[in-house]
Amino acid sequence: MNKIVKALIYIFLTFMAVIYLAPLFWVIMVSFKTNAEIFTDPFALPQSFFIDNYTFAWTAGQLGAAMANSLFVCVITLILSMILGSTVSFAIGRMKWKLSGLVLVYFMMGMMIPVHCVLIPLFTRFAKIGLSNNLWGVILPYLTFSLPTTIFIMTGFFKSLPNELLESACIDGCNIYQIFVLICMPLAKTGLFVTGLMTFVANWNELLLAMVFISDDTKKTLPVSLSKFVGPYNTNYSQMFAAIVIAIIPTIIVYCIFSNQIVDGLTAGAVKE
Repeated sequence: MNKIVKALIYIFLTFMAVIYLAPLFWVIMVSFKTNAEIFTDPFALPQSFFIDNYTFAWTAGQLGAAMANSLFVCVITLILSMILGSTVSFAIGRMKWKLSGLVLVYFMMGMMIPVHCVLIPLFTRFAKIGLSNNLWGVILPYLTFSLPTTIFIMTGFFKSLPNELLESACIDGCNIYQIFVLICMPLAKTGLFVTGLMTFVANWNELLLAMVFISDDTKKTLPVSLSKFVGPYNTNYSQMFAAIVIAIIPTIIVYCIFSNQIVDGLTAGAVKE
């Protein structure tokens, strides 16, 4: 009976892997076709690998500059989110003060605010202070919307740390800053990996804020540059899919590098000894 259950589990997992990987394989396959091949038989293998799609997408679409802009925005947002989110989470999860619960609720309310509700107020405010058409005008909203999730997850990690460990550190003469940097942060690194990956991927694929706040072509992020391949009267699908493949390569690399840490972070606390 156990063998049958295991076989069914493997069949189910294989089926789910095919469902998730098949669209990715199809996008990569179509990116090497011409438009004529796509319209003739979209699911057939390419007759010849048309590399010019990638050359055109990279040069005409200015994907190099757009990728650099997205990388700058995502890395700065990631660093600030990790620093601010971890410090706030440590204060809420480990330090004893009366308003810690209310502060956590305050940050969690940020998860319930749709980004569409703040577009007009942010745009008018940023125009007055000189942050419109500026990458920092994109970083600040990204950071604001990333912090609630980071604080929510990291607070749980800090609360799960054993009290005996922190008490031993206090007995050994560690102050609050040493406990946070030398003890709590290394133990909560799995949470940092999970929240960091979520922040990076979400901001890397974000389109609405970047499209509204950035008008200069040299400052546009990668998702905004991808939208230029779709025209009102004509769309070159082969070049568009090539640009999509270029855009998703960084996220795939990040997932492959940190896959073990992601699994550890998602399963942390699932088993209680």
